[in-house]
Formats: sequence, C-alpha cells, structure tokens
Amino acid sequence: MSSVPSDFDLSELDPTLERSFKGHKAASTCVSFNPANRQLASGGADNAVMVWNFKPSLRAFRFLGHKAAVTSVSFSPQGDLIASASLDNTVRLWEPNVRGKSSVLRAHVAPIRSVAFSSSGKMLITAADDKSCKIWNVQSQRFYCSLNGHSHWVRSAKFSPDGIVYNIYIYIYSYTL
Repeated sequence: MSSVPSDFDLSELDPTLERSFKGHKAASTCVSFNPANRQLASGGADNAVMVWNFKPSLRAFRFLGHKAAVTSVSFSPQGDLIASASLDNTVRLWEPNVRGKSSVLRAHVAPIRSVAFSSSGKMLITAADDKSCKIWNVQSQRFYCSLNGHSHWVRSAKFSPDGIVYNIYIYIYSYTL
C-alpha cells in the first residue's frame, strides 16, 4: 500500500464533478490522458475511439475504424498520436485532431488487450490473446519483433521508463470443478 504524505489530509477532499462526457453508444472500456492534460481519449464497446477536449468550447472527436470493441488506448508521450487496440486483432494509430487520420497495424491473430508507447514514443508494445506481445516501430509503423512463449493470454504489456525492459502481465485462466 502506498503511503500518503503526512501533510495530506484526506478529510479535506471534497470531490466535485467538473465535467461529464457523453458520446460512446455502448460501455466505455479504457481511457488515456494526453501528456499535457489537454485531452482525454477513450475507447468503447461501440468500436469507437473518442477524443475529449478539456476546453468546453472545443468539441469531441469520434473516430471510427475498428470492427470490434476497443480494449486499450494510449497517448504517445508527445501527445501527437493515440494508439488503440481492439478485439478485431488490429492496432490503429490516430492523429488526435478533427481529421482523425489513422493507420492500421496488423500482426496479431487474436484480440489485442493492451497497447502502450515507450517513453521516447518511438516504440509500441501490444499484448494479445494469441499468447504473444509484439513490438512495433512507430515512425515506420512496422512490426519489429514478437515476444512468444506465454502459455496463456497476455492481458497487459508496458515498457519500463527507460524503454529497455518490458513488463508483461499474464492472465492465467483456471477452472474450479
């Protein structure tokens, strides 16, 4: 359990709803904050990626392209791209603006559960139900390598802050009879 600084009084917290966002036509499944806290990206069971601008005068963007639910979204460290993973076995890289231009990355043969950028924003890692993690070069948008050998679905993968080590979390499915 993390420790709370001694000068931090939880009783002083009185959370208030600052703003609500409506736009997904089905459940929201994931969120990611823009590094500059100007936008919030969300993915949904409606196959859409939404980009919410924190300035009330700016409208939200709705990006369509996935053929199944979006399971993970991640802003690049520079905030100029959003990566989304889907049950349709694809990753998309989106420009978080009104045009919403996207490109598709394909290499997994099963639903993708997580997507994350390296701290430099140059690499991307994905984790999927095909029992593998894949690493991608963001600039060339090409598959770089696969991390195989998992005995079960891989639910999450992240780069360490230095971008060298990968943290991979495996979902172990078991039955109780």
